[in-house]
Amino acid sequence: MDNPFAGQRVYECQALEYVSEQARLRRGSARACIAAVLRAQGLDWSLFEAALDRLRTRARIDIHFHPERLSVHGRTVAEGLLADGEFRNQYETGISSGSPTAFQGGARDSWEAQLFGGAYHAPGAAPAIRPKYGALETLPHLDGHHSDGASPRFGSCYLVLKPQVSERATFTFGGSQEEDAAEKTGTLALLEPALAGLLLELAKGQGALGVPELTVCALLEQLAQGGFAPAQELRRRALGRALDSFIEAQVHGRVSLWEDVEGLVADPAFRGTATGAVLEALSRKFAIPLDWHPGFVLPVAEVPQRFRGYEVQALAQRVAGEGLLDAAALGEAANTLALDPNSWRGWGTEDEILTRFRRLWHVLVLYGRPRGEFLGR
Repeated sequence: MDNPFAGQRVYECQALEYVSEQARLRRGSARACIAAVLRAQGLDWSLFEAALDRLRTRARIDIHFHPERLSVHGRTVAEGLLADGEFRNQYETGISSGSPTAFQGGARDSWEAQLFGGAYHAPGAAPAIRPKYGALETLPHLDGHHSDGASPRFGSCYLVLKPQVSERATFTFGGSQEEDAAEKTGTLALLEPALAGLLLELAKGQGALGVPELTVCALLEQLAQGGFAPAQELRRRALGRALDSFIEAQVHGRVSLWEDVEGLVADPAFRGTATGAVLEALSRKFAIPLDWHPGFVLPVAEVPQRFRGYEVQALAQRVAGEGLLDAAALGEAANTLALDPNSWRGWGTEDEILTRFRRLWHVLVLYGRPRGEFLGR
């Protein structure tokens, strides 16, 4: 049998093979779990098989990023993409929209050692070859328009990767930081461990993927139909709001804007800004279509006092006064932490302030409304 990961560098190949081996061992129990969910829902196994086949056929990964944020190299993420033609991992950029622990001995370093069997910890394996993180597109683009992406909690903009990139990716329902991540991780050919986790979540009756009303039946029917005809219950939703529930994707190997990307979707808050101009230049240079999702906007007065253990109302007022909070305003304020750290005295440590910015972005994802509601377009 041909090696499905042929052409990948040795460390990346070893990581993919390790995950495949582990997923193969768990496939039987994952399928039994899926079958139990289907029986409880009164659904036929053939519906799951049809959904799985279509998902594999059209599987695309979204890689989210905040385009205006400054890397350790002193340039924005968007400027780095334009200059390098490559999406770089957190070990290279020094920034993260999730856990800022991408360094030797950090939490992310430990997760990767466990999830990939130590493949990236072998002698000679440079941090630059570590995976790039995104999420699997599982729900359709609603009403024919691009949504806010598969995991907007990690960035206001995202790259849509070509389907073939999914063949060298691994997938985890929930995220690689969770203690049971390995049990919910597979590959495109062995996706059942990840899907079992998703269907179990849906079976609780509280939705998933940022859609509270989503059911097992609705998801599988959409996928089986190709994912392009939204179910009636989802037509109302212009923003997905997948804050906690998604299938994380770990892309092994480089992500080239020339070869691996088929789309760029951005928050309209950057239209007419310097960052927006860089995004437009990136689109032209690499011949990648640029689209705009509905955007997230929230009046500061509607920001809660606290969110998941952190005070965010005061930060929202500093960012946008008594006006409207959006991705561009939030990013501009976040960059001042690096450009003028003295201006943040009294706000806590750098890590605490960065965490508050992340929590405020999560508030914007969870409660924000489409930009057109405020600007009439």
